Amino acid sequence: SLWNELIERYHYLKYQPLPGAQMRYLLFHGSDLLAALGFSAAAWKVAPRDRFIGWDDGQRRRNLHRIANNSRFLILPWVKVRNLASCILAAAAKRLGNDWTQRYGYEPVLLETFVERSRFRGTCYRAANWIHVGDTQGRGKLDRRHRGLSTVKHIYLYSLHKRFRQKL
Repeated sequence: SLWNELIERYHYLKYQPLPGAQMRYLLFHGSDLLAALGFSAAAWKVAPRDRFIGWDDGQRRRNLHRIANNSRFLILPWVKVRNLASCILAAAAKRLGNDWTQRYGYEPVLLETFVERSRFRGTCYRAANWIHVGDTQGRGKLDRRHRGLSTVKHIYLYSLHKRFRQKL
């Protein structure tokens, strides 16, 4: 409930239930709460991601669960620590695989995230070695009529396994 409250109060997207499999983290330094981070099920179809992986529709359907989406990342507004964001992302990438495997019984091999390009530059993701693979079309997950109702976002990926393409 604390994670939900922090996201609702301080994250620009506010709280919404995360889709599918998920992990939520609160990051402390001693007794000081610094950040909240959430991972959830991957987006269904993302053309730049799917091209980067090199899979077809059947492979995507069978293996999409092996991708986790960094759906929320919040450093609390009063926390001012240089390079903290990229350090958090690196630490989360190291920990997530084991935590996810313990909870769900399978290991994710790739992380994805979407960074609203009109709001952020994705600097912390690039500093943590995430790869920019393209941009969304600005349609959003519920746009079935191609009206472009959402904002364009940068797509970043992070490999949790050297041979992620073969595993996917």
